[in-house]
Amino acid sequence: MNFLIKLKQMNILKSSLLVTASALVLSSCGGVPPIVSTPVDNIDTIPLKITPITDTQMKMWNLADLSTDTIPGMSVDRAYSELLQGKRGQQVIVAVIDSGIDIEHEDLKNVIWTNPKEIAGNGKDDDNNGYVDDIHGWNFLGDIVAENMEYVRIIRKLKPKYEGKNENAISAADRAEYAMYTKANAEYAKELEQTQAQAAQYNGILAQVRPAHDAMTKKLGKADYTKKDLASIKGPTEAEQQQIAMLTQMLNYDDSIPAFIKQVQGGIDYFQGRLDGHFSMTNDFRGVLGDNPDDITDKNYGNNDVDGPDPKKADAKHGTHVAGSIAAQRNNGIGMDGVADNVKIMVVRAVPDGDEYDKDIALAIRYAVDNGAKVINTSFGKYYSTHPEWVWDAIKYASKKEVLIVNAAGNEGLDLDGKQVYPNDQELAGGEISDTFLTVGALNYKYGGELVANFSNYGKSSVDVFGPGVKIWSTTPLNTYEFLQGTSMASPNVAGVAAMIRSHYPKLSAKQVKQILMDSGVSTKTQVVLGGEPSNTNTLPNISTSGKMVNMYNALIMASKM
Repeated sequence: MNFLIKLKQMNILKSSLLVTASALVLSSCGGVPPIVSTPVDNIDTIPLKITPITDTQMKMWNLADLSTDTIPGMSVDRAYSELLQGKRGQQVIVAVIDSGIDIEHEDLKNVIWTNPKEIAGNGKDDDNNGYVDDIHGWNFLGDIVAENMEYVRIIRKLKPKYEGKNENAISAADRAEYAMYTKANAEYAKELEQTQAQAAQYNGILAQVRPAHDAMTKKLGKADYTKKDLASIKGPTEAEQQQIAMLTQMLNYDDSIPAFIKQVQGGIDYFQGRLDGHFSMTNDFRGVLGDNPDDITDKNYGNNDVDGPDPKKADAKHGTHVAGSIAAQRNNGIGMDGVADNVKIMVVRAVPDGDEYDKDIALAIRYAVDNGAKVINTSFGKYYSTHPEWVWDAIKYASKKEVLIVNAAGNEGLDLDGKQVYPNDQELAGGEISDTFLTVGALNYKYGGELVANFSNYGKSSVDVFGPGVKIWSTTPLNTYEFLQGTSMASPNVAGVAAMIRSHYPKLSAKQVKQILMDSGVSTKTQVVLGGEPSNTNTLPNISTSGKMVNMYNALIMASKM
């Protein structure tokens, strides 16, 4: 499932972060010139940013530099101006395994990968890779958009075998499967109840706000009224007093009531979509593909429609945003600048609105590797898996072929050292299976106690680094741009830095690139709030393997020394 957090609809009724002071310390690998983006000796004295971040800064904060902007971005613009002037590097292919990408977007169309061995539209597999007319990548989902959660699929598959039975009636050979079925049922019941409650809550809010808004619009003669306008109403009735109080409170969550209503409706649509798709026990979404999802050798399925079946490309929003963060065309005077220059984006559609299939992800990774990707971004994940070994084998395959996978950590505010997540580079009963798999947590745009995004997962052994993931401005379908947030947004920011290292220092191995990203970043000694819980604090070195925030300026200098 895409690791994206809706900007407002999930946070309308609660504040997001707590503010505390901080000090930052940068780690250097030695050598000259020193690898610094802020002076080592006085970094602790850098003041917190007091003035509000401007609209312009917000749209490019991930590219900012801590020392000059007091914003914990990745020093991308500084790297281009001070280190990369006049340097082009080699072209690098970055595969985006996601929900699809609007390949005709104004800021992406010139950076989309084209298969040089395939002849467009001739209905033949010219390069004999098993995929017909895969001009810009492959769509392993066909026309599928909605999909179940993995635990729902587990229940549907195993219910005929285990319904009504207790553990004593289960053979030793089936105990593990029965345990998974029982766990899936418990998860389903919990999530379904929570989603139904959230949907009811949002419907209740809308039922109160809409009539109150209609009444105030009529009374004031305009729909875009302010708190001041509401306060200026003379002699309100008791009913109007209640409406004014409620609407005034709602204006704390958005700039106008119409915008607030839109956000609430978005929440309703989101929760209803979960009820109709994620939790459906009757819809067989996979059936239209005609493959056997439990047979990894059954590969003849999908199509080359990499932006998906929706003419409005709404299902490709997540992937389009991810692609823009990595490589939206720089310095073209349009939209925004991606992190990486001289990159081509390979589109691999394999992530539905629901949980992805292990088979699709395994084949998607192998497709990307076999067709020349040097970096793969995987901004998705789930907590149940029926065929994890297929994905682990694909991760090992990518590692052998010197391909770096950059992976989103997830958005539940959890310590992943105590919870299994998929995809990952750790087998259940063993250690790390790949040294070319980098898991990324999300940063906020303020350094200090707020530095780690309140939704970001973390883990000393499970999360490698952190990158910008709160309120990220990037490309969305049909030539639009939006702020989105999640570890889904942090991962492509880091993938963009990885691509730049591979572009300018192509002789470095994928393992070396991962190590550079981890070793060259900025660290902090301050206590950061985790999971949005004020009582749960720790420092970056204790919640990630590197204890660092990725920094492109530092990374390129370190790469030059290797």
